[in-house]
Formats: sequence, C-alpha cells, structure tokens
Amino acid sequence: MLLVDVATTSASVAATRSRLAKRVLLVDLLRRTAPEEVPVVARYLAGELRQRRTGLGLRSLATLPAPADEPTLDVLAVDAAFERMSVLAGPGSSTARSALATELFGAATAPEQRLLRGLVSGDLRQGALDALLLDAVADAAGVPPEAVRRAAMLAGATEPVASAALGAGSPEQALAALDTFTLTVGRPVRPMLAASAPDVRSAVEGFAGRAVVVDTKLDGIRVQVHRDGDDVHVFTRSLDDVTDRVPEIVEVARALPVRSVVLDGEALLVDTAGRPRPFQETSARGATRELEPTAGIGLTPFFFDVLHLDGRDLLDVPLTERLAALDALAPGHTVERVVTDDADVAHDAFARWVAAGQEGVVVKDADAPYAAGRRGGAWVKVKPRHTLDLVVLAVERGSGRRSGLLSNIHLGARDPAGGFVMLGKTFKGMTDQMLAWQTERFTELAVDDDGWTVRLRPEQVVEVAFDGIQRSTRYPGGLALRFARVLRYRDDKTADEADTIDTVRSLALPSGT
Repeated sequence: MLLVDVATTSASVAATRSRLAKRVLLVDLLRRTAPEEVPVVARYLAGELRQRRTGLGLRSLATLPAPADEPTLDVLAVDAAFERMSVLAGPGSSTARSALATELFGAATAPEQRLLRGLVSGDLRQGALDALLLDAVADAAGVPPEAVRRAAMLAGATEPVASAALGAGSPEQALAALDTFTLTVGRPVRPMLAASAPDVRSAVEGFAGRAVVVDTKLDGIRVQVHRDGDDVHVFTRSLDDVTDRVPEIVEVARALPVRSVVLDGEALLVDTAGRPRPFQETSARGATRELEPTAGIGLTPFFFDVLHLDGRDLLDVPLTERLAALDALAPGHTVERVVTDDADVAHDAFARWVAAGQEGVVVKDADAPYAAGRRGGAWVKVKPRHTLDLVVLAVERGSGRRSGLLSNIHLGARDPAGGFVMLGKTFKGMTDQMLAWQTERFTELAVDDDGWTVRLRPEQVVEVAFDGIQRSTRYPGGLALRFARVLRYRDDKTADEADTIDTVRSLALPSGT
C-alpha cells in the first residue's frame, strides 16, 4: 500500500467530527490493507510510529525538502526507514539520521509530509483514537467490537489483534483467532481507565442509587505487577517494563503469600508521615534506578485491583469479589476506600483524602468486571479543580481539522518583578467558536511570526483549569501545569490582573510537603 492512501484517509478523518464517518473511512482503508501491512497501517491510523524513539525532533523537521510531485512511498518501506533511524547510535549517527530523514521526506508528497511530520511529532490530531480504530477493525473483520476490545486488552496492543482479525478468512475464523488472546502472567494487560465527573455527588448519583466503591486517587505512577513464582515484572500505564527501576515494588510483590498474581495499582513516594511527595519526585524516582531512596522516603505500591490469582483469572468477576481477594492477599498495600450509596459519605471521604495530599477519588461500580483499554462508565474519577488566570504569550498554527486557525496557546504567569513566566501550552477545551475568535484576536496581537509560532503582545487573559503543577526544566520558571485546558477568555481582566508566578509556586508547594 502506498503511504499516500494512509495520508489521504488520515486527512479525511481529521476533517470530520462524526465518529461514524471516521469509522467508515478507517474500515475502507483497512479492507484494502494487505495482511503484512496491517501492523504499520494500524499504528499510523492511531497517530503513532511503531518505533518508540527515532531520534528525530521538532527542530529537525523545521526545514523540510520540497515535496515530491508523485507518490511512490510504500508503507513498509517507510516503516523500515524509521527503523533504520531508531537503531542509529554513536559518532555520526545524527548526520546519518538527518540524511535518512531528508531522503524520506524528499520522496513524500505534500499530504505524505504532513502525515509523517504528525507521526514524528506525535501531534497528528486526526481524532482517530485507538478505541475508534478497534471498532473499525471489528467492522472490517465482521466481528463484534467487544471481541476485538477484549483481545486488545489481553494482548496489550492493537497491531497483533488487527492482524489476527483482518488476516482471517471469515468472521468465524476471525473470532477464533481473537479467542487465542488470553491473560498471560508476565504479559501486560491494557489498564482499565476512568471517565471524569465534575464533582463527587454527580459521580455517585450516576450509579442510580447502587452502592459504589470509592477509592482514593493517588497522584503516582500507574503500575501493573505480574508475579509468577520468583519472576516479577512491573509495567507502567503505557505497558513499559520498568522492573529494574523499582526494586522496592519487586520486593513487595515477592513477599506476598501467592505463587502467581497480576495486580493493578499506583506507586508513589511517601514521607515518614505517610504523606505523598509531589508527583514530579515520584515520576523522577520511577524513571531511573539511579535515584535511590532517600532517608524515610521510598517508592511504595498501593494496589486497587487484582486480575489474576494463583491460576484463576478474575477479570470477569465483580469488583467486590476482586477486592475481597486483594484485601486478603496484600493488607497494608491497598488504597484506602469506602463502600457506600450515600453521596455525602463519598464527598466526606473525598474532602478528607484531598486534605491529606491525595489527588481525588475514583468512584467505581461495585459489580463491574475489569474492562480495560477504554473509558467506560464503570469507573469515574473526580479531582478538585484548580484554575488560574494567565496571559497568552504566543500561539501556534493549527493542523489537521484546525488548519488555517491559531490553536495551541502558550501560557504565562505574571512576574511581579516584570514580564511573564511561561508555564506550558495547551489546545484542550477549545470550541470551534473559541478557535475562530482567538484566531481573529491573536492576529491583532501578533508581533512576530516564524511560520509556526506567532508571538503576541501579552494582553489577553485566559482562565485555565489544570490537574496539578510539576517541576520542569523545560521552562524558565521551573514549573509546568499538568493537563491544562481552556475554560474561557477573560476580557474583564487585564494582564496586570493575571495570577502571578508566586501564586503558582504556592500551589506547587502546599504546606506539609
């Protein structure tokens, strides 16, 4: 298959907001994809390269060769080119990688260059999420979507499942191929995800009066722990194996009175008082084994689910049954929880845990099975909403469905000593109406334009919500907002009334940490 076929489909998917229309486009391309091409095409349609690291950065894509006039690139050849880039190392590797990139982009037409740039930068923004792709695979193979989703959960990846389903000769054979994917201790399972609610009451009331499990939501690293005898593996939310980096978790797993188990939970740094340290410290500690535990502070696992126990898979049993098994297995290493049908009781627990430094709660259907890899209604997370009034310092040109618009904004806090301190970027939360308004507004405020980033006069105030503040070496102030999203533009405030960097620092360093 030519890459231009993928590029054309990607552009068409980005141009529509209809999930049905997106799925029809994906199904059409998947049905035209040869079995050996499915892993590559599926990953590209999901907006990712198969190679986790290529060595290419945005700076290397700033100047591209002129696009080719005719499409000639084959998807397997493109995948091979990125694979060659990914294994380059040592002296001269940067020059060799640049030469390969120039050759690849020079052979690409304009639509193909847009696709490749988006894949490399991770900023394709076509709206073809993995869940939508899995539904398209099911449609193309003529099997129920639930069968494909479950297989992908157990495989921990979309590509092998897509290959199995689409490579079968009939729907019956596809179902048989999907049934071969089972839970295997040592192979990571896609984690179950939670939807969001604005407050605890609406989350609890969404379960129509049924009892719910209300878990503490810890601000740590999602971990999935697999043990088979003395063999232990620890995986992250993205299914990376980090076993060698987390010896404390391995030690806890080996001490459990069990032969085989798969556990889901969070790991975080806690001090001697049991209070969580800032997320950035936990993240840094989990990123490398070089950061050994310091006095009184260690990386501790807290489990909230068990998926397998001594030869028995528990994915399909009710949550309450799984929790009973978990409590018997790992006392002292489970998250704090309450079981209630009373929204006031749930809210009191939320307030108590947030005051203790935790991130919020997850409200869970007590009877639900473990359905991984999608944000259904069985788990609902609630966090305290933080907001700031910040100043827009610059804006980036949009791509895909936002082509021709000014989209990603650069956020700055006011420095009482003069100027502004950048805290990050966001394009989240923007409606079509807001995008149109800000494109006109920021064009008026523009002072410089390099073709991608438009620098602005620091006048426009925007109210943003965010989940937390983390330390960052990327920005001069040493801080960055986590998951910032636009709530509204504040025309009632001037830049002189925006929140200061001192306010941001006070939020980043609450008392007791």
